[in-house]
Amino acid sequence: MSFSLLALLGGMWAGLERIGWTLPSLGPDLPAAHGPLMVSGFLGTLISLERAVAVQQPWAYAAPLLSGVGGLALLGGAAAPAGPILVTLGSLGLVGILGWILRQHLAWFTVVMELGALAWLAANVAWLAGAAIPAVAPWFAGFLVLTIVGERLELSRLAGRNRGREVAVLTIVAVYVMGLVLAGLAPALGQWIAGLAMIALAAWLWRYDIARYTVRRPGLPRFIAVALLSGYVWLGVGGVLWTMFGGALAGPRYDAMLHAVFLGFALSMIFAHATIILPAVLGGTVPYRAWFYSHLGLLNLSLVVRLAGDLGGWFSARAWGGMLGAAAILLFLLNTLVSTVTARRVRAGPTGGPRPALDVRPAQPHPGHRP
Repeated sequence: MSFSLLALLGGMWAGLERIGWTLPSLGPDLPAAHGPLMVSGFLGTLISLERAVAVQQPWAYAAPLLSGVGGLALLGGAAAPAGPILVTLGSLGLVGILGWILRQHLAWFTVVMELGALAWLAANVAWLAGAAIPAVAPWFAGFLVLTIVGERLELSRLAGRNRGREVAVLTIVAVYVMGLVLAGLAPALGQWIAGLAMIALAAWLWRYDIARYTVRRPGLPRFIAVALLSGYVWLGVGGVLWTMFGGALAGPRYDAMLHAVFLGFALSMIFAHATIILPAVLGGTVPYRAWFYSHLGLLNLSLVVRLAGDLGGWFSARAWGGMLGAAAILLFLLNTLVSTVTARRVRAGPTGGPRPALDVRPAQPHPGHRP
């Protein structure tokens, strides 16, 4: 977990350098590693660790260890190809974990999650072979989109199974994967198709995800639902941008189409599930606090400012949007830490000794399941 956190902080630093902020240099190669640090070092390690905890197989921990150490190699400026090799092996490990889950519980949602892991592996293999980051960015996005969609597909069954809905979303997923494959051959066409599929996925999730029902409940269920629904909006926005600017390999439009998905969609999911993911991985509790809306609101504000700068040619707004996004992540980490420490003090009691209480840690999730 600490490797994932270091990759996150290093990736944020690299991102701020790339967007134009003058910061003390942590290495000449760090800005170029921004994308791999955020996707592989941070999110890939976190997702792999969660899967390893879920399956309870000792060998599964090799995946987050390899990607985490690979992130550290990128952060430390290790000579290529050490970092790419390690994160590629980590992604191969996640493919193996999802393969094990498929053998235990074959279902459409586990197949979609395995497709996500394969997308991550494909991106890392291409990068290791010398492909530029803009060329593999669609596959990095595919890793996150397919992983999250697979998880939400599982939970959507709580609202009642419907064959027509399942066929519709799986057809959209197939079109999305086709777009990713074509993006390697004809970037503009492939990303246009993938963008249409992202719009359709966002619409499906907004319509059928259980968040539409839990948003009516107070407290944590409402916060999770608001974070999820805002993430679906950003997935739709990202899809629109991919259809408009597909094939862009650099510049403000490229920045907008990627960060709507990587920040707006993916980080909204992290914010939504932190109170469940972190206790499942680390133990303890992260109680919901009303102030969690502060980091979620700041994230959404930062993206509005950043995309306005990207699309309007206001480079100062783009830079400030990036800074506000980094502040939102730091605020999220601070809010989570304060909530955790406060909960531990309450559980310890006034004398500092353990307070008798029921075990409030979440039950071990089903392999492949994120609540």
